[in-house]
Amino acid sequence: MASKVYWGSPRQAKLEARETLPAKLDLIIDALHLRDRVKKELVVIKMHTGNNIGYSTVHPVFIRKVVQAVKDGGGEPIVADVEWDVHAAHSRGYTSETLGCPIYPVSGPADKYYYTHRRPYKSIEEWRLGGLIQDATFLINFAHAKGHPSCGYGGAFKNLALGCMSGKTRSAMHDVMHYDQYWFPEACPDEASRKAIIESCPFGAIVQDRDNPEGLHLHFEGCNQCGRCLKVAPPGSLKIDPVNFHSFQEAMAISTSITLSTFEPGKAVHFVLATHMTPVCDCFGFTSMPILPDAGIFGSDDIVALDQAVLDMTAKTPLIEENVPTSMEVHTREGHPLRWLHGPYKDPYKVVEYGEKLGLGSREYELIDVLPVQQFQRTSVTYIPAN
Repeated sequence: MASKVYWGSPRQAKLEARETLPAKLDLIIDALHLRDRVKKELVVIKMHTGNNIGYSTVHPVFIRKVVQAVKDGGGEPIVADVEWDVHAAHSRGYTSETLGCPIYPVSGPADKYYYTHRRPYKSIEEWRLGGLIQDATFLINFAHAKGHPSCGYGGAFKNLALGCMSGKTRSAMHDVMHYDQYWFPEACPDEASRKAIIESCPFGAIVQDRDNPEGLHLHFEGCNQCGRCLKVAPPGSLKIDPVNFHSFQEAMAISTSITLSTFEPGKAVHFVLATHMTPVCDCFGFTSMPILPDAGIFGSDDIVALDQAVLDMTAKTPLIEENVPTSMEVHTREGHPLRWLHGPYKDPYKVVEYGEKLGLGSREYELIDVLPVQQFQRTSVTYIPAN
């Protein structure tokens, strides 16, 4: 059975507040019956408050609407994010006054309050889930859609997978891409060849291994799988393999499943705001030009269907190539536009594939437009009174 995904288009027919995205969020909240579900619940709203001087994260106007809905329903809302971003969240406009509720670090101010879950996966033995997340009884996952250098796309899965875990687990999730061997030193014993491999990468993604002078280390985040390195590497010495890239996405699905397992069925809802979608994660601490047209706001009880719907919607639109930073390149035009930029092995759909296999939801969905855009030939413009 297809899951329901509610959607508010970024387009308007009239210049009226009721046709804008915050108003469409209200309609999605109503469609999900959020107020009816949160009475006497401790509701954690997981969002990313951004970093440094970034300004493309979810605006406080949207979060405050969710907070108010929780209060209206008799729930107790709190906003949570990773500790270093919470510490300076006020500098980006996120305060208890603007949001209407407190903001706390998911695992405490020193990143030491967490619950350990054992779920071995490659180089990861245990997962440290933020105590504030597991202590809550209802989860609202509110993500901002954007590109991501590790997996192509960051949305609802990424917001929980990385944002609910302690720093050690987040680091381990990135390191899992190195679990499967990709460098074979016996096939490249000479320093000149290693130097040629390093210099072949225009993105600086290949460096000498800091622990082994005869080894090379691949920074997967900077690799777009262009293949320049393979052209100069001795046969059998270097592998650029999908398994390394896909490992991160599978780890994200596992991490998300651990987080969701701590909430009873029906006690989690998910939102994605797909506006000002930049090439990389909001963790970078700045906002660049958008590389995809705005796609609107989405909401669902099903995290798999939700991210699938966002990806399908953004797949229909072209990459805004004039907005791509000059240090990046487009070398493929196959698949999702984010794949054009980050490379074919960073397929943004992999995380929903893994999520569905773990039973977190369905990739089949029914998209419900909460306020279809009317087509007008002409209409009057409403002005704001001067007094």
